[in-house]
This record gives sequence, structure tokens and C-alpha cells, in this order.
Amino acid sequence: MVPKRLKTARLAAKLSQEKLGVLAGIEESTARSRVSQYESGVHRPTFEMMCAFAKVLNIPEGYFYTLDDQFAEKLLALFKGEDGE
Repeated sequence: MVPKRLKTARLAAKLSQEKLGVLAGIEESTARSRVSQYESGVHRPTFEMMCAFAKVLNIPEGYFYTLDDQFAEKLLALFKGEDGE
């Protein structure tokens, strides 16, 4: 769920992999490849790294870890102040 949701959130924010990585504190020379590896599931980011991504993307950390897709979308809507209905 983390890889798919990370990519979805990044695209919704209209950020490149490199830009997201740099804004989250990853060194510019490796930012694109690291985010790509996280989105493809090759490597798992730490919880701290996911918190940094969530802050940059302005979404709740729990969105990345909630198993149920519908619940994750409701969590996102609640966070953004939408009613989710």
C-alpha cells in the first residue's frame, strides 16, 4: 500500500520524484532514485521518511499505512476538512 499511495499522493501534488525527495530531506543526487525505489517497492522507507513525505504532501501519515483503501480515502478527506461522504 505504501508504494501505490506514495506515488498517488506525489502525482496529486504535481511533484517530480526528485522534487519530493529533496523537499523531504533526501540529498539531491539520490532523491529521484530513492523515491522511485520507494514507489516501486524495491526498498521500504522508514517511518520517519514517510512522515517527512506526508508533511511535504500535506497528508496524514496514517494514509500510507491504512490497509483498507476506502478508509484511507476517508482519512484523507477528513484531514483535508472534507466530509468524506
